[in-house]
Amino acid sequence: MDLKLHGKSALVSGSTAGIGFAIAQGLAQEGASVIITGRSLERVEQAISKIQHSNSEAKVSGIVADLAKKEGAEQVFQQVSSIDILVNNLGVYEPKAFSDITDEDWFDIFEANVLSGVRLSRHYLPKLLEQNWGRIIFISSESAIQIPVEMIHYGMIKTAQLAVARGLAELTVGTQVTVNSVLAGPTRSEGVDEFVVNLAKDRGISPDEVEADFFKNVRPISLIKRFATTDEVAAMVVYLSSPIASATNGAALRVDGGVLQSVF
Repeated sequence: MDLKLHGKSALVSGSTAGIGFAIAQGLAQEGASVIITGRSLERVEQAISKIQHSNSEAKVSGIVADLAKKEGAEQVFQQVSSIDILVNNLGVYEPKAFSDITDEDWFDIFEANVLSGVRLSRHYLPKLLEQNWGRIIFISSESAIQIPVEMIHYGMIKTAQLAVARGLAELTVGTQVTVNSVLAGPTRSEGVDEFVVNLAKDRGISPDEVEADFFKNVRPISLIKRFATTDEVAAMVVYLSSPIASATNGAALRVDGGVLQSVF
């Protein structure tokens, strides 16, 4: 299927690894011009090189900026005047007991996961509305609906993303601009993979056994009984970025492996 993304430009926040990288790679594969963002020049260059290695025709560039901070957003605005697609993927998480989550933890995770997307959307949405075409996508999580007791602050910010995205969608009435969210489930991203490998070493078992135990005891209601791949999440995002997805607006779409049991 031709997703008609040739000639479109896309900015993906937090895209040097994990889901963000898979999204950037998927968009580039479909012909979009993609801007990678990350905090390290080395990581940004590695991501660009990896995409170009897999696709010699890929149109990909990068910006080094910490988008969890206002100054980082300003750096991006100075270098990128307009885009067609904005993917608010940047996110951090940290399992932590509720009683141990400090005020600073709450502020930091909110700024990184929510305000990063707010700042980028506030800057680029008016431009998308002016050109009467565009896509904004927030990478949320099933944790927005099913708050994880081991990191309540993470669940909170993922719920906040859904609220922001739905509110922004209301501003697109009658236009060809859409704003949607993607509810990713447990995904084998770089951070998760590292956690699984380290836990396997500590327990003296294999990573596969750690994964099986996770879906038996921590997320037993998963239907697929495994971590999703970053490419599986990216596929949904790339589709939503396409002109073909023009009738999907204000939605929260699941790529959660069936963890959420509600019908709606």
